[in-house]
Amino acid sequence: MSERWKYQIKMGGFWGIFMIIFMTLFEIKEKPFVEQLSSTNFYIRAGIYLAVGIFGLGYYNWKQKMKSEKIDKL
Repeated sequence: MSERWKYQIKMGGFWGIFMIIFMTLFEIKEKPFVEQLSSTNFYIRAGIYLAVGIFGLGYYNWKQKMKSEKIDKL
């Protein structure tokens, strides 16, 4: 696996998991935790957060990292 994908999974996966936990805790007053986990909506939303985190945010952060490393070399 390339360094880019490792970085994207690490950074984007962290963001995705953080958002899943945050949104679950945010909605805990409206729906109990077990009810949230048993709904299909929870898993769809979790998949979307992880995909956006890995492919969107992870890629953006990778590009920024490469840009800053390129500037540091100059």
